[in-house]
Amino acid sequence: MTEAPGPMRTPPTAADYRPPALLANAHVQSVLASSSVRRLIDGRRHHEVLARSTELILDGGDGVRLQGFHAQPDRGQDPRGLAVVFHGWEGSANSAYVLNLSRRLLAEGWEVARLNFRDHGDTHHLNAEIFHSCRIDEVVGAVADLARRFPARPLVAAGFSLGGNFALRVALRAPAAGIPLAGVAAVCPAIHPPNILEAIERGLRIYDIYFMMQWRESLRRKQALFPDRYAFPPEVFRLSMRELTRHLIERYTEFEGLDAYLHGYSIAGDRLAALAIPAAILTAADDPIIPVSGFEQLVLPATVRLDVTRHGGHCGFIAGFSLRSWAEDWVAARLAEFA
Repeated sequence: MTEAPGPMRTPPTAADYRPPALLANAHVQSVLASSSVRRLIDGRRHHEVLARSTELILDGGDGVRLQGFHAQPDRGQDPRGLAVVFHGWEGSANSAYVLNLSRRLLAEGWEVARLNFRDHGDTHHLNAEIFHSCRIDEVVGAVADLARRFPARPLVAAGFSLGGNFALRVALRAPAAGIPLAGVAAVCPAIHPPNILEAIERGLRIYDIYFMMQWRESLRRKQALFPDRYAFPPEVFRLSMRELTRHLIERYTEFEGLDAYLHGYSIAGDRLAALAIPAAILTAADDPIIPVSGFEQLVLPATVRLDVTRHGGHCGFIAGFSLRSWAEDWVAARLAEFA
């Protein structure tokens, strides 16, 4: 594998992230984070990760199957441990930011497992029920399955956006589930879903358009695979993000309504106060999707580190015109600390 930056002698902090002025804008950062331009630039590096990855079908419990991909570091190298990486909503295990971080961790000697949430990537056929963000038990089950299959220790996890939210909730449940999780790094984790929905509704239309385009396509794939279960009329695909969420929650889940669902996967306020596993959280004060106010109101134990940068947008943290993300440095350093 092509050499990547090694572990930093001094772990990076929020003050260390200083993007070029032309890239400092929050929306530039956020759009570049998942842009096809990064995939073009880093295509060869992504291929290195994909070429050494093996597909897994993981046991999420209660008959649920989730897809993962496992890769080992260079031959002859003893693994530093196993790092599990979670993508964001409507991303996948093959998203550019996931592959970039995975390559970095492989180069630093970690075994890496990239997990697809239900109905993300090419996994819509694996389970009949649709994805929603409160399906934490199956993700805990999949991580437990990974821990059984791959004994490299320490076991750590990292996640972006909704994946950061899942990573922190897995950490909350890991002791009771018997998962030997040593630490978690979360980048721009979704804190309080009601506020996130409002931020998307009030923000630039580009975010709403992007997420809804991805989500509608996902629902169409689900409908094509399970037409008897999901006979969505055409008008459903014209609903707003809020109303489409409400429609699906009320018809296909056990939640009483939209508010109950959105609060169901919130980690706001003191919900992380009981976290017994070391964790680190990175966010940007200018994130246009995950309001920084949610982070300012968190009640965190002493074992959780919170870094808030001035710039970075949503999961961007683009460091320069090569479009490399400084967040990779931050995550790699935090996971090394847990090791």
